[in-house]
Amino acid sequence: MKPAPFAFVRPQGLQHALEALAADEGAKVLAGGQSLVPLLNMRLAAPTTLVDINGLPALDEVLVSDEGVEVPALARQADVLASTAVRRVQPLLGLALAHVAHATIRNRGTVVGSLVHADAAAELPMVLALLGGHLRVASTAGTREIPADELFAGPLESTVRHDEIAVSAFFPALGADEGVAFAELARRHGDYAMCGAGALVRVEGDRVTRAWVAYLSVCDVPTVVDVELDDVGAEALAAAAERALGRLDPVGDVHASADYRAHLARVLTVRVLREAYDDARARAVGGRADPLGGRADPLGGRADPLGGRADPLGGRAESRP
Repeated sequence: MKPAPFAFVRPQGLQHALEALAADEGAKVLAGGQSLVPLLNMRLAAPTTLVDINGLPALDEVLVSDEGVEVPALARQADVLASTAVRRVQPLLGLALAHVAHATIRNRGTVVGSLVHADAAAELPMVLALLGGHLRVASTAGTREIPADELFAGPLESTVRHDEIAVSAFFPALGADEGVAFAELARRHGDYAMCGAGALVRVEGDRVTRAWVAYLSVCDVPTVVDVELDDVGAEALAAAAERALGRLDPVGDVHASADYRAHLARVLTVRVLREAYDDARARAVGGRADPLGGRADPLGGRADPLGGRADPLGGRAESRP
């Protein structure tokens, strides 16, 4: 299929882009296009105007500080994934990005675009929710920040208004007493996950002081659960997984039943909590090597998180509390 007819605007500056959006309630922003263009081609979206922001200046430089990582609207997922500074300050971003579709998709797809698309099956909304980050948006009326826990309103629905452009996303830095982990299960490399989970664990010595797990492809929106973990023995981890499930409402579809998703969530919860705890302990006793320097592909083989893996099957269109 081909998209329905639409007007096309390529603004010369942010103000021009904002005015074009404000002038047409049916307008959409085009950045990486890895989510929007497939929707256009299938006529699941039919904007009256496309505002292409790819030519706007100063929206592609990732800023890394001790406070966190600020990713502007046009920063490509592949560039964020390749940044050693990003992985040093907030390693969960790299761990999750390595699972996003395929290299060709990450070369065009943007981090901010994935957040605005608000797909509960995508990795980056879950990361922003778990870390408690925020999205900065601009309109002709000014700018505002949307906290992650107020951003995701429903399936493929965010609280970004039609006349706003998301100009950047902020991911808080990992604390010195914290560790993170990420895991997901998909039928094929690059497919949407049937279930995914990320964990953030805070420790004091050997003791867990706080622990959160966030889930993708389980509920209608990215969901963060405080699992009230205080030790990482097998029984404690299993109990934490059951507590998490008690606060989730797994959905079923053609890829996995609700019961199977619940089972996967239970298994992944135990796995990521243990790995995040080990990560926190490793950092506490002298740092940790780049987490993407030698991670095995969970589906077999070995992933190239920096974009060097061939895609044998074609492509996938694509809060710290």
